[in-house]
Amino acid sequence: MADSAKPVSRPHRESRKEAAVAVDETQAVQLGELSDLLGYVLKRAQLKVFEDFLRCVAPLQLTPAQFSVLLLLDGNPGRNQTEIANTLGILRPNFVSLLDSLESRDLCSRVRSANDRRSHILMLTDKGRSVLARAKKLVVTKHEARLNELLGPDGRETLLAMLTKIAEDFCGRRSGALNRPGSRGRR
Repeated sequence: MADSAKPVSRPHRESRKEAAVAVDETQAVQLGELSDLLGYVLKRAQLKVFEDFLRCVAPLQLTPAQFSVLLLLDGNPGRNQTEIANTLGILRPNFVSLLDSLESRDLCSRVRSANDRRSHILMLTDKGRSVLARAKKLVVTKHEARLNELLGPDGRETLLAMLTKIAEDFCGRRSGALNRPGSRGRR
């Protein structure tokens, strides 16, 4: 009985390669279900927004995370690094590396807390304030202006409200991390 079984024919290696080459490479890859997944679309949008941000502030060589840290330090003088890292959702090892980078450029400094010797207070330097002022101008006049033009005022407010809701309330975990002054919607 074993002798009556016929071997299964398999395509030769060359014909399999030809089949792969026969794909029409001029057609875009179809996203299928990915295009309906909010997480995927949010990530794609975030990548585009970050690319534009980096182009706008290229002369200052700031990342979005570094810009965010400088903004928080400017608006919250005397806060410690744990508070700033937690507010931005940056893990401690990553935040230490980010601070090392900012400090090596003399944009901020760490000062040991008088109240808790284990803690460091973060301060903007004069150079940090100057770079932040230039960055804010570039972000407002270029980056945010492009986003505002794309979305319009109502679209901008709607998107901010929706993204804030996701950031604060997703999975029933109200974080309260996004305090937007003058924003409409619930807090």
